[in-house]
Amino acid sequence: MDPDVAQLAREERLLEAAELASSRGDARSASALFERACDFKRAAEHAARADEWARALPLALDGKSEELAELALPKLIADVGQAERVAYHLERRGDHGWAGRLLEGIGKKVEAARAYERAGDAVRSAELLEAAGDVIGASKVLEAQVRREPGKGALLVALGGLLHRYGKTDAAVRTLQKVPAGAPERRAALTLLVPALDRLGLAQARVEAEAELSALGGPVATEPREPRGAPVRARLFGRYEIVREVASSPHARVIECVDGVRGERVAVKIFAGYDARGAGRDALARFEREVRVLGTLDHPNIVPLRDYFPEGPALVLEWMTRGTLEHMLATEPLTPARSVEIAQAILSALGEAHRLGIIHRDIKPANVLFDEAGVTRLGDFGVAHLSDLSATATAGVIGTLGYMSPEQREGRPATVRSDLFGVGAILWEMLTGERPEAQPAGASTWRAGAGPDEPPPSSSVGGEGRVRPSGKHRDLDARHDGVVFSLVADDPSRRPADAFAARKALGALQWPDTIERVAVARPEQKMPSERPSGMRLLPDETGSSIDQWLGRRVVSVPLDPPMLARASVFARADHPALQVVLRVDRPARAIWLAVPRGAPLRTRPTPEQSAVLREALDRLHELGEAHGAIDADHVLVDESGNVTLAFAPPPGPTATPDLDRLALAKLGSG
Repeated sequence: MDPDVAQLAREERLLEAAELASSRGDARSASALFERACDFKRAAEHAARADEWARALPLALDGKSEELAELALPKLIADVGQAERVAYHLERRGDHGWAGRLLEGIGKKVEAARAYERAGDAVRSAELLEAAGDVIGASKVLEAQVRREPGKGALLVALGGLLHRYGKTDAAVRTLQKVPAGAPERRAALTLLVPALDRLGLAQARVEAEAELSALGGPVATEPREPRGAPVRARLFGRYEIVREVASSPHARVIECVDGVRGERVAVKIFAGYDARGAGRDALARFEREVRVLGTLDHPNIVPLRDYFPEGPALVLEWMTRGTLEHMLATEPLTPARSVEIAQAILSALGEAHRLGIIHRDIKPANVLFDEAGVTRLGDFGVAHLSDLSATATAGVIGTLGYMSPEQREGRPATVRSDLFGVGAILWEMLTGERPEAQPAGASTWRAGAGPDEPPPSSSVGGEGRVRPSGKHRDLDARHDGVVFSLVADDPSRRPADAFAARKALGALQWPDTIERVAVARPEQKMPSERPSGMRLLPDETGSSIDQWLGRRVVSVPLDPPMLARASVFARADHPALQVVLRVDRPARAIWLAVPRGAPLRTRPTPEQSAVLREALDRLHELGEAHGAIDADHVLVDESGNVTLAFAPPPGPTATPDLDRLALAKLGSG
């Protein structure tokens, strides 16, 4: 810095110092001084002159200079790593919309979608999620925003269009009809409504909508979308033409395809590989187990297996045109009769599986699908346990907590009655419209009652504040409550003996075929999520704590801006060898970390362990973060030889990726 400028800065004559630095061509110093003087617009202008675009964009936003921010945006996008760091910085300070634009510019569609959602731009968020293949996520974003802004036409048009494109025509028509006649979006809504009414065969309604659309100037021109039956770009296994990727997880991808031989749509589920820690090997075993299970099951309520390719490995399954029960519950209410029909179909499928010695263990709405005719099909037997049912299977952590039986959550053996609990939880959700939530291990999640023959108390709300089905529908009574609560009794012995007995109990009652939801007077209660830390964590003798809700061991670190930034990098790196960041507990000013398994490394790591640690470090380094503490105390090894790189506080300014790699190379040599 120029000595004259430095002297003025020391005298706190910041604006004079900034002006002098600017006049002498030192844009970088001028920018820093204008920022100290809180003249953010001029600070941004000088940062741009110095090509410091990572500073220019946030400063332009602080200075309310949209024009300068627009200038900085493409410059910053040209440097992917820098753009991602700035996007994260903008997210932390609440500039979600600009963070979304940065993330979208560098191709991170899903992260951009979440940023747009937080910015309130649900339409753009949904567009990106749909483009990324997450159609259910897109619909949920739009539905949530519609609930917050029920009359906003742009949201209704976006949601209606999404529903129409993916075959939810009834729901699309109901949504589009909510756009008021005088709204600016009415013409766009009618453009979508006319073909939707035509698809439903509602000729008169279509004529009326077409006439209104013509009076408004005709259809709105839209960007062409690739139709679902568009010419394919590639084939899988020489036969299956790729249409789009539907979903993905760390261990499998599901791709919609067209069978080039039969001409029918199919779902190809491809195993994605495994890592050196062993979790992927378990996933591969579950994938191969699904093949064996589906090969033995031939039932009209189970998703059919079309083919298996061991070289993938990959499953080819019949395409379920009408999607999942999870999506159905998010878009439309169900009558009690339809809800019980779905539950009985699941029970029929389970009855056949149980007869062959198969426990599903992951009954949830996402695993219940519907074919073209609307027939209910149970899928995803990847965690099913093949056994002689005289034995039992330990559940471990497999399953989904909200629908998982108490014995599974507590690690006790899973039996056929554990599957019945999942069906009961789904039926309760279909009847009440409320999603089940997991309770602390050992706590009563549901009122067990005494079974279907002894009705529960007359209160419209069940144990733990749960709404009863009779409290949600005027034509249901204590008998209906009793049979539902018998399925979700905490004690497995109080549930029906098997799937066939449960199906018979449901069929013994008359279930109305109307939607007559009534308001439920619920007692005031403090939601556990309002202040969970005091009641949820209990210290144990090891110095860590037990999360009572999920039964897992947790260690906490203080919550401050540097620690939060550090934890965010660990979470975004998302590598199995990095200690897991679980939660930011703002009321308690703490960050929760999973307690890693194993003991500190005391010998030189094996080549396989070193490769895993290098990969974990590479993830951190890609996000611009050095670990800074690669030593024996921060590398843990469990009894199976799996390694974990422990979380460490933010390192000092001397920490670099090169020093991390050097420390790893020296690890264990002493």
